Amino acid sequence: MSTCDLKESAAFITSKDTLDGVYPGLILGINACRLGMSASVFYTFMGINVIRKGWAEKIKYHPPGFMGALPGMANVATWMMKQKMDKANVPSVTDLQEVAAIEGVRFVACRMTVDMMGIKEDEFIDGVTIMTAEEFLRHAKDCKILLYT
Repeated sequence: MSTCDLKESAAFITSKDTLDGVYPGLILGINACRLGMSASVFYTFMGINVIRKGWAEKIKYHPPGFMGALPGMANVATWMMKQKMDKANVPSVTDLQEVAAIEGVRFVACRMTVDMMGIKEDEFIDGVTIMTAEEFLRHAKDCKILLYT
Protein backbone atom coordinates (compact mmCIF):
# COMPACT_ATOMS: atom_id res chain seq x y z
CA MET A 1 0.00 0.00 0.00
CA SER A 2 1.40 3.37 -0.98
CA THR A 3 1.49 6.29 1.46
CA CYS A 4 -0.86 7.99 -1.00
CA ASP A 5 -3.54 5.50 0.07
CA LEU A 6 -3.30 6.65 3.68
CA LYS A 7 -3.64 10.42 3.28
CA GLU A 8 -3.29 13.13 0.68
CA SER A 9 0.19 13.03 -0.81
CA ALA A 10 2.51 15.14 -2.87
CA ALA A 11 5.44 14.02 -4.99
CA PHE A 12 8.13 16.19 -6.55
CA ILE A 13 10.79 15.35 -9.13
CA THR A 14 14.21 17.01 -8.98
CA SER A 15 16.59 16.46 -11.92
CA LYS A 16 19.13 19.27 -11.46
CA ASP A 17 21.88 19.73 -8.88
CA THR A 18 21.80 23.53 -9.04
CA LEU A 19 20.49 25.96 -6.43
CA ASP A 20 17.43 26.77 -8.53
CA GLY A 21 16.89 23.07 -9.22
CA VAL A 22 17.16 21.83 -5.64
CA TYR A 23 15.26 24.30 -3.48
CA PRO A 24 11.76 23.94 -4.99
CA GLY A 25 11.38 20.21 -4.27
CA LEU A 26 12.65 20.57 -0.71
CA ILE A 27 10.57 23.63 0.13
CA LEU A 28 7.42 22.22 -1.45
CA GLY A 29 7.97 18.85 0.25
CA ILE A 30 8.37 20.48 3.67
CA ASN A 31 5.27 22.61 3.18
CA ALA A 32 3.23 19.63 1.96
CA CYS A 33 4.11 17.80 5.19
CA ARG A 34 3.17 20.87 7.21
CA LEU A 35 -0.23 20.80 5.49
CA GLY A 36 -0.70 17.23 6.73
CA MET A 37 0.24 15.50 3.48
CA SER A 38 2.87 12.84 2.95
CA ALA A 39 5.60 14.06 0.62
CA SER A 40 8.41 12.55 -1.41
CA VAL A 41 11.08 13.97 -3.68
CA PHE A 42 12.29 11.74 -6.53
CA TYR A 43 15.88 12.59 -7.49
CA THR A 44 17.01 11.66 -10.98
CA PHE A 45 19.84 12.50 -13.39
CA MET A 46 22.10 15.22 -11.96
CA GLY A 47 19.60 15.99 -9.19
CA ILE A 48 20.65 12.74 -7.52
CA ASN A 49 23.93 14.41 -6.49
CA VAL A 50 22.02 16.47 -3.92
CA ILE A 51 21.30 13.40 -1.81
CA ARG A 52 24.88 12.10 -1.96
CA LYS A 53 26.97 12.65 1.16
CA GLY A 54 28.96 15.90 0.96
CA TRP A 55 27.45 17.10 -2.32
CA ALA A 56 24.90 19.58 -0.98
CA GLU A 57 27.70 21.99 -0.11
CA LYS A 58 28.98 21.92 -3.72
CA ILE A 59 25.74 23.06 -5.36
CA LYS A 60 26.09 26.12 -7.58
CA TYR A 61 23.86 28.56 -9.37
CA HIS A 62 24.32 28.62 -13.14
CA PRO A 63 22.81 31.75 -14.70
CA PRO A 64 20.83 31.08 -17.86
CA GLY A 65 21.90 32.20 -21.31
CA PHE A 66 25.16 33.78 -22.40
CA MET A 67 26.20 34.84 -18.89
CA GLY A 68 26.17 31.24 -17.68
CA ALA A 69 28.58 30.25 -20.45
CA LEU A 70 31.30 32.67 -19.34
CA PRO A 71 34.21 31.01 -17.50
CA GLY A 72 33.95 31.51 -13.73
CA MET A 73 30.46 33.02 -13.93
CA ALA A 74 28.87 30.11 -12.03
CA ASN A 75 31.20 30.78 -9.08
CA VAL A 76 30.42 34.51 -9.05
CA ALA A 77 26.68 33.92 -9.53
CA THR A 78 26.69 31.30 -6.74
CA TRP A 79 28.44 33.68 -4.36
CA MET A 80 25.97 36.46 -5.21
CA MET A 81 22.95 34.16 -4.85
CA LYS A 82 24.18 32.81 -1.50
CA GLN A 83 24.66 36.39 -0.25
CA LYS A 84 21.05 37.16 -1.15
CA MET A 85 19.87 33.94 0.47
CA ASP A 86 21.78 34.68 3.68
CA LYS A 87 20.31 38.18 3.80
CA ALA A 88 16.80 36.71 3.40
CA ASN A 89 17.52 34.03 6.05
CA VAL A 90 17.08 31.19 3.55
CA PRO A 91 18.57 28.01 5.03
CA SER A 92 21.38 26.17 3.25
CA VAL A 93 20.54 23.06 1.24
CA THR A 94 22.03 20.88 3.99
CA ASP A 95 19.91 22.59 6.65
CA LEU A 96 16.82 22.33 4.47
CA GLN A 97 17.44 18.61 3.92
CA GLU A 98 17.66 18.16 7.68
CA VAL A 99 14.37 20.03 8.20
CA ALA A 100 12.76 18.01 5.39
CA ALA A 101 13.83 14.73 6.98
CA ILE A 102 12.50 15.83 10.39
CA GLU A 103 9.20 16.94 8.81
CA GLY A 104 8.84 13.53 7.12
CA VAL A 105 9.77 14.23 3.50
CA ARG A 106 10.88 11.02 1.85
CA PHE A 107 13.99 11.18 -0.38
CA VAL A 108 13.86 8.76 -3.33
CA ALA A 109 16.76 8.01 -5.68
CA CYS A 110 16.07 6.87 -9.24
CA ARG A 111 17.33 3.28 -9.69
CA MET A 112 18.30 3.86 -13.34
CA THR A 113 20.37 6.92 -12.39
CA VAL A 114 21.99 5.08 -9.47
CA ASP A 115 22.99 2.23 -11.77
CA MET A 116 24.03 4.51 -14.65
CA MET A 117 26.28 6.62 -12.40
CA GLY A 118 27.62 3.64 -10.43
CA ILE A 119 26.51 5.10 -7.09
CA LYS A 120 26.67 2.81 -4.05
CA GLU A 121 23.87 2.93 -1.47
CA ASP A 122 26.28 4.02 1.28
CA GLU A 123 27.12 7.16 -0.74
CA PHE A 124 23.67 8.59 0.01
CA ILE A 125 22.66 10.67 3.00
CA ASP A 126 20.61 8.83 5.61
CA GLY A 127 17.04 7.90 4.78
CA VAL A 128 17.25 7.64 0.99
CA THR A 129 15.07 4.99 -0.68
CA ILE A 130 15.92 3.71 -4.16
CA MET A 131 13.02 3.11 -6.57
CA THR A 132 12.64 2.33 -10.22
CA ALA A 133 10.64 4.77 -12.29
CA GLU A 134 7.77 2.27 -12.34
CA GLU A 135 7.77 1.96 -8.53
CA PHE A 136 7.77 5.72 -8.15
CA LEU A 137 4.94 6.11 -10.65
CA ARG A 138 2.87 3.52 -8.79
CA HIS A 139 3.28 5.75 -5.75
CA ALA A 140 2.83 9.05 -7.61
CA LYS A 141 -0.22 8.11 -9.68
CA ASP A 142 -2.48 8.41 -6.66
CA CYS A 143 -0.89 11.54 -5.23
CA LYS A 144 -2.96 14.70 -5.15
CA ILE A 145 0.04 16.74 -6.33
CA LEU A 146 2.86 15.64 -8.65
CA LEU A 147 5.26 18.33 -9.82
CA TYR A 148 8.47 18.36 -11.81
CA THR A 149 10.56 21.01 -10.13
